[in-house]
Amino acid sequence: MAERTMPSRRGRTIGFLWPLRQRAALAAVLLGVFAAAPALAADPETARPCTGPDDPGRPRILAEVTGAHSTAGNITYTLYGDDPARFLKHKGSIALERVALTSRSALGCFVVSRPGIYAVAVYHDENNNHRFDRSMIGLPEEGYGFSRNAPIFMAPPSFDSVRFQAGPGDTSVSIALRY
Repeated sequence: MAERTMPSRRGRTIGFLWPLRQRAALAAVLLGVFAAAPALAADPETARPCTGPDDPGRPRILAEVTGAHSTAGNITYTLYGDDPARFLKHKGSIALERVALTSRSALGCFVVSRPGIYAVAVYHDENNNHRFDRSMIGLPEEGYGFSRNAPIFMAPPSFDSVRFQAGPGDTSVSIALRY
């Protein structure tokens, strides 16, 4: 098979098609890279409520909420992973759990896929409509809170102010509701 050539900018002739041996070597390298890609990719970040079968050895996040004004409704826990761009965004969470209130505090629990950086946002859904109710001017009408009890001033807190490190085993987070 004759190799096609074409002139370069400097007037020299360069190979247009690689010889068969070079193409075979490149194909073998690419095949090896693509075959190894699943092994090189990190486990996807996942989480689920702690209800169901126990997962020994998997990290758990235990989020205790205190300061509910009543025992009506539930506390809705939303867990976010280590992506600031997804924090408080629609469909940006990795897990959600609703815990019925039987006292003025509640405990939410998530089993996570691996230790890492996480954030928790909660609200007291007193009317149990599964929405965070706001007034006509956008102010919260239900209690809410964030991990690390992040300070809030005229806007939701930043991801950096609410994030925490979850290690292997159990990680406890305390959240005081604000009304």
